[in-house]
Amino acid sequence: MVVKMMNKDEKFYQYMGRIFGSRTIEKQTNDRIYDDDSKEWYLYIEDERVKAFVSVNKNIIKNVYTTKDRYLEDILKKIKKEKEITYSIVTNFYTEIYEKCGFEIGKNQDYKNFVTIYTEKAIAMLID
Repeated sequence: MVVKMMNKDEKFYQYMGRIFGSRTIEKQTNDRIYDDDSKEWYLYIEDERVKAFVSVNKNIIKNVYTTKDRYLEDILKKIKKEKEITYSIVTNFYTEIYEKCGFEIGKNQDYKNFVTIYTEKAIAMLID
């Protein structure tokens, strides 16, 4: 089940507390996860545990993590329905899932561990 939360929500740290500072997740994603007040969090929760998450700040995806592809797919589909995401710089660990969910992957990037993803809307804006 995908739920949307902010860090001020009652159960937020109950779900996300283990995530912050997790060296395992940091190693996998090459990203540090911070609980900024302005981020909205989309969490995939199963058996009262976070199986995947995506944070969004001002319509830009900031952090991404999943234990199974389908969890992240569900979150990204929900985000695309609710948000006007145009582009984001995210971990390159899930590139195939981004593409499967309709994001374009930027080419010729100099990032070692990250990739820029775009939506159709962003591409249309560049062409206009």
